[in-house]
Amino acid sequence: MNAYDEYMKQVVKPMRSELTNAGFKELLTEEDVKEHMASAKGVSLVVINSVCGCAAGLARPAVVAAINELEVKPDHLVTVFAGQDQEATATMRGYFEEVPPSSPSIAIWKDDQLAYFIPREQIESNAMETIKDHISGVLSQIVSS
Repeated sequence: MNAYDEYMKQVVKPMRSELTNAGFKELLTEEDVKEHMASAKGVSLVVINSVCGCAAGLARPAVVAAINELEVKPDHLVTVFAGQDQEATATMRGYFEEVPPSSPSIAIWKDDQLAYFIPREQIESNAMETIKDHISGVLSQIVSS
């Protein structure tokens, strides 16, 4: 591992823990993603995490706040990290090829299909509260349907 890779591993630690501390499972490899997607029943909330400060700095806290306020939560909370866990991210994106890749982004997967997708463009120019309300509103409808 080169010095840059080691540096980036340290830089992203708090960005990873912001989600894992909230109960998200990191899918670090292609195998992790395939195993989750093959076995997960119900609703999976998938966060494609990112280093990008402008959007990711809003996405992570908005997702955590949305999850915390929901009465009925998704069955699975998972995350891949774009730019860090490249194989895992590419594999996850392969499950919803109909949407252009963006990071950060949020996918809601239900019954073996993409139920909803929030791309970076709907995150970066909004207030955290607006993003949280968007996520919790969509999740409330999908989880309870």
